Amino acid sequence: MDSPTIDIQIKTLPDSPGVYQYFDAKGRVIYVGKAKNLKKRVNSYFTKQHLNNRTRMLVKNIIKVEHIVVGTEMDALLLENNLIKKYQPKYNVLLKDDKSYPWICIKKEPFPRVFPTRKIIKDGSEYFGPYTSMKTVRTLLDLIKGIYPLRTCNYDLDPKKIAEHKYKLCLEYHLGNCLGPCVGDMALAVYEENIQSIRAIIKGNFKASLQQFKVQMENHAANLEFEAAQRMKDKLNILENYQAKSTIVNPKISDVDVFTILSDESYGYVNFLQISFGSIIRSHTLEIKKKMEESDAELLRLAAIEIRQRFHSQSKVIFASHTLDLGEKIQVILPQIGDKKKLIDLSLRNAKYFRMERFKQMKIVDPDRHEKRLMTQMKTDLRLSQEPVHIECFDNSNIQGSNPVAACVVFKNGKPSKKDYRHFKIKTVKGPDDFASMEEVVYRRYKRLVEEGETLPQLIVIDGGKGQLSSALKSLDILGLRGKIAIIGIAKRLEELYFPEDPIPLYLDKKSETLKVIQQLRNEAHRFGITLHRNRRSKGALQSELDEIPGIGPKTKEQLLKKFKSLKRIKAAPKADLIELLGSSKGTALFKALNSPTTS
Repeated sequence: MDSPTIDIQIKTLPDSPGVYQYFDAKGRVIYVGKAKNLKKRVNSYFTKQHLNNRTRMLVKNIIKVEHIVVGTEMDALLLENNLIKKYQPKYNVLLKDDKSYPWICIKKEPFPRVFPTRKIIKDGSEYFGPYTSMKTVRTLLDLIKGIYPLRTCNYDLDPKKIAEHKYKLCLEYHLGNCLGPCVGDMALAVYEENIQSIRAIIKGNFKASLQQFKVQMENHAANLEFEAAQRMKDKLNILENYQAKSTIVNPKISDVDVFTILSDESYGYVNFLQISFGSIIRSHTLEIKKKMEESDAELLRLAAIEIRQRFHSQSKVIFASHTLDLGEKIQVILPQIGDKKKLIDLSLRNAKYFRMERFKQMKIVDPDRHEKRLMTQMKTDLRLSQEPVHIECFDNSNIQGSNPVAACVVFKNGKPSKKDYRHFKIKTVKGPDDFASMEEVVYRRYKRLVEEGETLPQLIVIDGGKGQLSSALKSLDILGLRGKIAIIGIAKRLEELYFPEDPIPLYLDKKSETLKVIQQLRNEAHRFGITLHRNRRSKGALQSELDEIPGIGPKTKEQLLKKFKSLKRIKAAPKADLIELLGSSKGTALFKALNSPTTS
């Protein structure tokens, strides 16, 4: 019998919760999804109009549909997550499993050792974690070992062997790091009490240990055992300092997971904080590559399931930035105020910093991907119809109307293209008129590009507010380029971005990459323009002063400029140098003129 068609496969799907898998012609799993109602969800792929190209390609490549019915939607979530990790389907977001996270192990043995490990052995030992970095593990273990003396040897401390004096005291005992359980100097019951306190500290609960040290300190002091009391006080201080640094909100907030997401066109960044007694005991950020039209809520749900599995979280309460459905047994809260909202803000800040760090790394490791992502981000932020691969920015420069000039700088793929920079001397405008000057240079620039058949930019940035932008638009209207090139103005005071025919400016986040590129464009145009303006002013000042000296004509001025570069250097030149260049008569006359009281 031939394989049933997609239509028949869909018609026979149940109206139950479950997981569906799409296969291509080569029998590969290309997509895995979960649904409350399998038939409705799968049918929607083949009956809806999909705007996203990747979704259309997915549907085109589906040859076969398989499904697995489960009892609840929560079961479907877990199964979906496991299948995605197993098959890594082409059209699913990427969720990578990492088995190498460090744990803290309390070994199942007499007088248990406490140590870091990356390997879990099912021998009844207790494992706490996993932690996102070994640094966190070592910090916690250093704290514990500074308070509770623990053995580090791997002896089998069976009571019979201890009674038979099988072991000798080691250096750790003499250094005060171990109390000698191997020779019977420390009772097992006392050691177990310490282990119980260590369990609580690892979980973030410092209350019992703080109380214990306080009582011991007071007892020692009452018995005039001041050295022992001081040791207890030192331990109390260590624990209190650690608690103060680790507690970030109300200690009553305990056994809570926090999930938030930031996203751009291509990736989602999900941050996870695990909270115990007001302290963050774990933080992790997961980067997820988008494949189709996944919303932030969908990405957050997938990531939350994955992260809770990875870190073995059993928390029944979740604070989240978006609505999450993780089953009836888990309460999801969207905090709006107070300490709970502070945790959401902190988690978002962690996701933001992670995203910024990834961008910096990407810039170094994969510049092509960085450029593509930046162009996509700028297109979205500036509401453009195409990516601004080629941007040009204009700036006017004049002081009290003298030597007016303008600069045009060019960025390609978000970086300066200095060979394409251009200077303009203002020809048709008299006096300090920024608006008319802007109209002139924009017209001259694009008239030439059109006549020479050169590529036009996707975006023009005008240094100035609505007035300069309106002037530039007049020139684009005359050239018939209005609407063919996107154009915006940036006002210096509050970094407002103005768009044509929109009186309300756009304000981008001060740390936005898009704003940083526009600011760099504006600053570069200003620098480039002011350089030409300074050169023209100094040249004019030099020529006007030399013009007043008899016998100094255009050729002599050219000789002097070529040799000394500026009026300041000519004035500072020794008489002998001027005579050598111009001859005895002219050199002497110039030296006297420049160094007379009237010219100094």
